[in-house]
Amino acid sequence: MHDVKETFTTPAPAPAALAARVRTLAPSMTRSMQRVAEAVADDPAGCAALTVTGLAELTGTSEATVVRTARLLGYPGYRDLRLALAGLAAHQQSGGAPSVTAGISVDDPIADVVAKLAYDEQQTLADTAAGLDTVQLSAAVTAAATARRIDIYGVGASALVGADLAQKLLRIGLVAHAHADPHLAVTGAVQLRSGDVAVAITHSGSTGDVIEPLRVAFERGATTVAITGRPDGPVAQYADHVLTTSTARETELRPAAMSSRTGQLLVVDCLFIGVAQRTYESAAPALAASYEALAHRHSPRTAAAARDRAEPR
Repeated sequence: MHDVKETFTTPAPAPAALAARVRTLAPSMTRSMQRVAEAVADDPAGCAALTVTGLAELTGTSEATVVRTARLLGYPGYRDLRLALAGLAAHQQSGGAPSVTAGISVDDPIADVVAKLAYDEQQTLADTAAGLDTVQLSAAVTAAATARRIDIYGVGASALVGADLAQKLLRIGLVAHAHADPHLAVTGAVQLRSGDVAVAITHSGSTGDVIEPLRVAFERGATTVAITGRPDGPVAQYADHVLTTSTARETELRPAAMSSRTGQLLVVDCLFIGVAQRTYESAAPALAASYEALAHRHSPRTAAAARDRAEPR
């Protein structure tokens, strides 16, 4: 049976996080709510000057839709959203990055591809950092730092991120397993219990092969964490703590599976560093031992000497 976990209150996102939150949540909104969200992201200064009635008229929606959109974006009401819009407008006027950038086209010169990708990566990292709930992150760090065992689930591109997290945790002496095979993931999840941690990584928030083992872990009483670009997705119903990532806009040449890794890797690094800080007395010697054990593999001369010693005389 899953224990009742402490509930954390999520504060309204800061103005700088508003554009990131629109990009993250817009795909899961109704079309009318998307019109409101796109309007406030495209013209924060103009929308900040509008009443709820004015914004409803501008977007061809209703006042109720505007209020629902504000709440979905994390604000108690439209007044709070207007304040955030004013702050975002001031940020952009003072030299902050624009909320939208041109996508990559098939005939772009390679120099433009590099520039656009670099901008998108920077924006994704900034958006993820701005939207990351540090209360949820701290709770996930606390659970992982004291866990008997940590299981990590991900498929496709998210499996690479899961493997990265697992190897980092292993190097500081924690027991961590990354599962890319959904059958093995469920098999492992059955063995979890209270005091263990399960981490699901899914950009869409709806990947069945990731949700299923997280559900099993949740029901077994493990503390569950979801790293996702869709905090309102199905994965969240089995997550004690949700860590939201942002992503650059999906295009034909750059699908979400590629761009989502940038935000996921930032969250994974934040989670790992937090755990390493909490477990520093044991983590530092373990990390030093792993460096020493692997050092000869990174020096051709030392590696050759090691092979010579290993060969029979």
